[in-house]
Amino acid sequence: MFRFEDPIYLWLLLIVPVLAAVRFVVYRQRRNKFRRMGDVALLKQLMPDVSKYRPTVKFWLLAAAFSLLVVMLARPQMGSKITNEKRNGIETIICLDISNSMLAEDVVPSRLEKSKLLVENLVDHFTNDKIGLIVFAGDAFVQLPITSDYVSAKMFLQSIDPSMIGVQGTDIAHAIKLGMNSFTQQEKIGRAIILITDGEDHEGGALEAAQLARKKGINVFILGVGDPKGAPIPLGNGDYLTDAMGQTVMTALNEDMCRQVAQAGSGTYIHVDNTSDAQEKLNDELTKLQKGETNSVVYSEYDDQFQAFGILVLLLLVIDICILEARNPMLKNVKLFNKRVRGQAQMQMLLAVVATVAFLCIPQNLAAQRADRKFISSGNKLYRQQQFDKAEVEYRKAVAANERNPQAIYNLGCALMSQQKDSAAIVQFERAGKLETEPKRKAMVYHNIGWICQNHQMYAEAVEAYKESLRNNPADDETRYNLALCKRHLKNQKQNSSQNNQDNKQQQQKQDKQQQQQQQDSKDQQQQQQKQQPKDQMSKENAEQLLNAAMQEEKQTQQRMKDAQRQQSRRKLDKNW
Repeated sequence: MFRFEDPIYLWLLLIVPVLAAVRFVVYRQRRNKFRRMGDVALLKQLMPDVSKYRPTVKFWLLAAAFSLLVVMLARPQMGSKITNEKRNGIETIICLDISNSMLAEDVVPSRLEKSKLLVENLVDHFTNDKIGLIVFAGDAFVQLPITSDYVSAKMFLQSIDPSMIGVQGTDIAHAIKLGMNSFTQQEKIGRAIILITDGEDHEGGALEAAQLARKKGINVFILGVGDPKGAPIPLGNGDYLTDAMGQTVMTALNEDMCRQVAQAGSGTYIHVDNTSDAQEKLNDELTKLQKGETNSVVYSEYDDQFQAFGILVLLLLVIDICILEARNPMLKNVKLFNKRVRGQAQMQMLLAVVATVAFLCIPQNLAAQRADRKFISSGNKLYRQQQFDKAEVEYRKAVAANERNPQAIYNLGCALMSQQKDSAAIVQFERAGKLETEPKRKAMVYHNIGWICQNHQMYAEAVEAYKESLRNNPADDETRYNLALCKRHLKNQKQNSSQNNQDNKQQQQKQDKQQQQQQQDSKDQQQQQQKQQPKDQMSKENAEQLLNAAMQEEKQTQQRMKDAQRQQSRRKLDKNW
């Protein structure tokens, strides 16, 4: 398949017929002047070296060279094809743990980087298989829908880091359930979920999720990354992550839990260390799965073919230089050129070489500058068709081609937001906000951040985002309305929080008073009974009353501790690794 990447430059070819018309008019005028000077036959005898056809040949050679240069600017491309192929393979969903604990360096260079390398090598071994990618921590989302595009899989893999998910922790059950829903509906094909984690499951339910996957015919393989002895989590500034008590967190590989989940999912547990044994074991296990016929769409990139046109341009310019305006003197006296003609020829040769080299470099520079635009245009088309997952792939390719293109990063954030990947979308919007310089586009970036925060009832963050948006575009009425609405919600939220704290405080004081009253009544009763009995004796009823009072006090103390923990904990996960 042949195409032009920038066909708009082909309009420059209209200059060629214009130049031909101008030359024809000039030629007619010149011939008329010669006729006015005298007899045409006599003039030809006086100018024996003048050629009638050489100027015409040189003109068309230069016109052809110019036309080829225009074709080079239009960037001719060839070799790409999009075909539907039937393959025999399996479907694999990779669930990659990107919690902060995966930053531990007990595996070189780190657990997360080792996992990325493992997945990349796994993709290199796939030929007729489909692959999907899910990232998870305290939450989980699909990073790459199941596909046969291995190039995109590697590209998505490089952009993964723990900041993509705002809710930290490790929820293995959620990742497995999301993986079960990410396969195609095709029957009679082997399906596998490859879970790469350090086994620190903070939410539970992983065994039940693995058992459910087994019932659906899906094998769950666990790749345990890390050292069972544990390692600290570096923060990148020389410090290590600490818990709420200020103690350094030591994250260790939970091999027992990994084995149990793999067994429940009819899979295999493989320990990942600094060797390549895990890769070989995993490849052996995947080859045992049933392979079915899958329909795959194969994409290949277009390759620029301007080099051949550049060679033709150089060849035409050399031929033009070799052809002189006058007849070749060599036919008369063996001299190739006189001094004047030789100097002109050398100068023309130098100019031709410089021009050719310059035009050979221009398409390469244009290719580097416009590669991201091509992917953005393709992604915009898919986005308008509401194919947000495919649009995300194109936008990520644009970002990979130019990491400092704010438009590509902003569009990527919009595609992620449309797929409800809000935490990842905010990360991209913040990157775009730092790079964007045009005020209105920057206002749109922060408007979207405010909208996401508003939907998650994070009104304080939404207010700040809307304020930043209005600083760049004060005339945006929608942003001004959302800002006022979030301020009102924030005020109500603070009032409700204050009222709840006051009610809890009053309830706590009431419980304390009741407890003190009960303790006082118990003491009075005990003193009265002690007066009626000898000091060295205690009745059975008195002992039971004291025991009941102690048990009641213990229950009240436990209840107060639970209430205090409930008030302090406002998020589902109390661990951020």
